[in-house]
Amino acid sequence: MAGPILTIVGARPNFMKAAPIHRAYEQAGVPHELIHTGQHYDDAMSKVFFDDLGMPKPSVYLGVGSASHAVQTATVMIGLEKVFLEKKPRMVLVVGDVNSTMAAALVASKLLIPVAHVEAGLRSRDWTMPEEVNRVVTDSISDLLLTPSPDADENLLAEGKPKERIRCVGNVMIDTLFMHLPRAKALDVPGQMGLVPGQYGVLTLHRPSNVDDAPTFERIISALLYVQERTPLVFPVHPRTRARLSTFDLGRKLEAAPNIKLVEPLGYLEFMSLVSRSRFCLTDSGGLQEETTALGIPCLTLRENTERPITVEEGTNTVVGTDARRIREEADRILTSGGRAGRVPALWDGKASERIVQATLQFLNARS
Repeated sequence: MAGPILTIVGARPNFMKAAPIHRAYEQAGVPHELIHTGQHYDDAMSKVFFDDLGMPKPSVYLGVGSASHAVQTATVMIGLEKVFLEKKPRMVLVVGDVNSTMAAALVASKLLIPVAHVEAGLRSRDWTMPEEVNRVVTDSISDLLLTPSPDADENLLAEGKPKERIRCVGNVMIDTLFMHLPRAKALDVPGQMGLVPGQYGVLTLHRPSNVDDAPTFERIISALLYVQERTPLVFPVHPRTRARLSTFDLGRKLEAAPNIKLVEPLGYLEFMSLVSRSRFCLTDSGGLQEETTALGIPCLTLRENTERPITVEEGTNTVVGTDARRIREEADRILTSGGRAGRVPALWDGKASERIVQATLQFLNARS
């Protein structure tokens, strides 16, 4: 008897992608289990995983925790090898671009277990980003490459991947967004914070390239201090960012600013309640670039590049880097003219998970 299909999750962005995939396999009557490496784990993330998204308890939790890239990747590989040998999966699904994604693909590939990569083909071409290494390595050893958009297909073809291994299925994170948006809006987090819908911005900031470098972080903070004079900003502060605010003595500047509301990290539904009624977002997150595009909300990406160019070409995203003048100018443009309207890309329709199930089953049936 064939074993189950396993989907590997390791960090919060993976959960939003794995939730609809698990539901779609369940509805199709296909045995499917979630394996949680515990690469990132805290109470807030647990709430997202179990309560907000209605997810079942993972069949295995490895509890790897934080460590250097090498230690974390190796520990995940050791743990997953035991899991795969015991469960004998038909296929291993990996999502996104975290260390657990690459580690799982490596282990499964060496055990001759078929690997499918959800969100394959995304490229920033910035090799200082650990995620870029993870993406390229994972795609190089995956048997089935499930892409969110045509630019990802083009990247894979340019790298010599066989066309028959590539399937454009759409953006699975948008499945989660559309499914839970009514519940999120009903929470009315903006109202609880005393904010007027459409008259505030949301900020997220956590990438090491932004918050670990004091001059870069200070440039961004100076731009934010300008923007908050024009409109209120809500800033759910990532633990890493909060630590750097203290280290670089920048926290007091934000705390003294009258229109920046610093809050603890929010659960998925709370955060989407806040984002969905915002005027615009400023972020260095990949997922928020996609969610704002799907919601038609202008987004300013505080990075020099993006692995999601479709959010710029078709969506509402503008890459502004970390130059304070550019951030101020683009924020002013949004506040005066409304910013980019954009459109929702093809196949970002809430049905990507169904196409993922179809593509993987077709692949497995063709091999049997």
